[in-house]
Amino acid sequence: MDEIKKFLWLLRKHRYTIIIIPVIAILITYYLVRNLPNSYVSQARISTGLVDDSRQAALLNAISPRGQEVVQEFSSIVEMMRMKKILDQVSYKLIIHDLTAKKPFRNPRTLFKEFNPEQINRALKVYNNKYLKTEELNLWNKEQERLYHILTTIEYDSESLLNDLRINRAGDSDFINVEFRSENPELSAFVANTLSSEFIKYYTVLRKANQRKATTFLRKLVDEKKQGLDKSVDSLRNYKIRNRVLNLDEQSSQLYAQILEYNNRRQEVIKSIASNTGALNEIDRKFEPGERRYLESALTRLNQRIIGVRQELQALYDQYIESNFDEQYKMSIDSLQSILTAQINSTNDTYAYNPLNSKEELVRQKLNLEIQLDLARYSMHSIETELNDLNRQFDQLVPHEALVQSLERAVQGASQEYLDVLSKFNQSSLESGLSEKLNLVQSAMPGAAEPSKKMLLVILSGIISFVFCLVVLFVLFFIDNSISSAKELANKTQLPVLGQLKMMNGENVNLKKIWSDLPVNSEGHYFKESLRSVRFEMESALKGKILSISSLRGSEGKTLLAISIAYAFKMTGKRVLLIDGNFRNPDISRSAEPEVFLEDYFKGAPDSVITRLDPSVTIMANRGGDKSVLEIADASRIKNKFDQLKDSFDIIIIETPSLYYNEAKEWINFSDDVVLVYEAGKSITESNTSYIQYLKGLNGKLAGWIFNKAGRDNEVTADKRKAKNV
Repeated sequence: MDEIKKFLWLLRKHRYTIIIIPVIAILITYYLVRNLPNSYVSQARISTGLVDDSRQAALLNAISPRGQEVVQEFSSIVEMMRMKKILDQVSYKLIIHDLTAKKPFRNPRTLFKEFNPEQINRALKVYNNKYLKTEELNLWNKEQERLYHILTTIEYDSESLLNDLRINRAGDSDFINVEFRSENPELSAFVANTLSSEFIKYYTVLRKANQRKATTFLRKLVDEKKQGLDKSVDSLRNYKIRNRVLNLDEQSSQLYAQILEYNNRRQEVIKSIASNTGALNEIDRKFEPGERRYLESALTRLNQRIIGVRQELQALYDQYIESNFDEQYKMSIDSLQSILTAQINSTNDTYAYNPLNSKEELVRQKLNLEIQLDLARYSMHSIETELNDLNRQFDQLVPHEALVQSLERAVQGASQEYLDVLSKFNQSSLESGLSEKLNLVQSAMPGAAEPSKKMLLVILSGIISFVFCLVVLFVLFFIDNSISSAKELANKTQLPVLGQLKMMNGENVNLKKIWSDLPVNSEGHYFKESLRSVRFEMESALKGKILSISSLRGSEGKTLLAISIAYAFKMTGKRVLLIDGNFRNPDISRSAEPEVFLEDYFKGAPDSVITRLDPSVTIMANRGGDKSVLEIADASRIKNKFDQLKDSFDIIIIETPSLYYNEAKEWINFSDDVVLVYEAGKSITESNTSYIQYLKGLNGKLAGWIFNKAGRDNEVTADKRKAKNV
């Protein structure tokens, strides 16, 4: 809060500066812009076809660019429109129009006043030639350099046109706006339309040339790829003819199927041989004696079993009848009946044959099996031979298959390359045949004058100058380390402040008049009140009768304080002795008419006895010179003299030099109390910090600071002038 108040006080101090500088800036701006011409803006609009290119995209079957690609395309077009080559074309058109039209936009005849008609025609010819060839003026040629100077003078050159030209994309749309601002509405429209037309023509020619180059290059590349493809196809065809290869996939599939078929037939033959051999072995076994015996006696054994079961069944029937049809026997009878039925059925199934008939049948079967076995064995050899031949043919196809696949891959790669290049060639040919996407959809027309900016410029000049003043004052305030209040002094030095003295305007200060009746709220009244406050605080803080008044640097007001505080103590009825201890600058001695000099008094001269003891201020002056108090007398004599003075006076005030000189420290050694004067608006530098440390080490002698010239501008006036009328 204190910093804000301090800054506001600084603004109040410089209030006239803050007011005068903006007023001067406003007047100067008004003088400069009073004849500023009106401004006219014309706008042309170009359709690029980058966003809305559905027609060409459908014909070319291409994907429209999106996102960052569109932004880059628009940026490229805008920067191309700003090219010097395009702007030079507009410059040529403008100068040719002004030289040939009855109503030129800007009158260039004044620039050609030194030219005769032939030279003017020569200049027109040069401009037309440069326009038709889309060339820049050669500045190494003196004639063309002079023509370029004419363009710059009339502000038709590319740099001048670019300053008033605005080219930008209309939002996220497909359009580019071309705006030109000038003092002539027809000129603005002419430049916008001419720039758009020249750019579309240049861009169209450039794209067509690039497309023709691309088409020519792709045509050559298509021929090369076609030759490479034909060469690969010929290599594959010749290899197949030379090795009698028609279709390796089909041939290998057929051979593999035949191999599988012959393998199956081989397995069937092996199975037939094994089964026939087993059957022959079984027939041979049936001709053995033991097997024949089994066959002939089989039927006899079956009949005997049936007879035995019938006898058991008959016995059970008898018991069943005797037991009065007991159910226990009924179950046994049923069981034997089932066994008997099974044996009878078995007997019916058993073929009773003639042994001689069986042997004949076995012999006949054996002969058939032997014939079949021989046929199977003989066919096995032919199957294996054919199978080996098929495997050999299949093995011969493997290397052909590998080489043919390699040749086919080469043909496939060459074919893909040829098709890709052919597709690009077709697309390029189609693009070159289509109309250009850029199109001037809105021509620029002469527009109305824009609102005048004169008043805005005047107001801005005042605001900017006002803000500039505030910024300068703030910077000065920020870098200012000066102390402007007693509170800042106490915080900065960590030493007490007894009070502050108001500043008095004028060169002379009449203390007698100040202590007389003064109007309230006058400067003298405020100074007297602050002096009373300082005197009261001093009287409360003093520990003895000898008071030294000094300062950190010279010309801070310690002379005025010494005189004023002596007079203030005198007004309370005290006997006051004021000693001028400043040998280097004895202002008190010069302004007063002293009767006693301290050199004589401290040396003990007979006529230096002070006899003036009335209640008034007694002044002890010095004769000046480069000396110190200890050079006048030794310390013990000086101490004795001060003891004598203490008996005669209530308070002794010594004005010493500033602490920069050691003489001040000598006076302080003989003093009971020390008061330092600090002038408002001064800064405490690094060189002053040692003095502050010295003051803090005075063991309680330091009473405090007196803040001088408080609340006023920090104007420095001579102390002796202030003391003349004391």
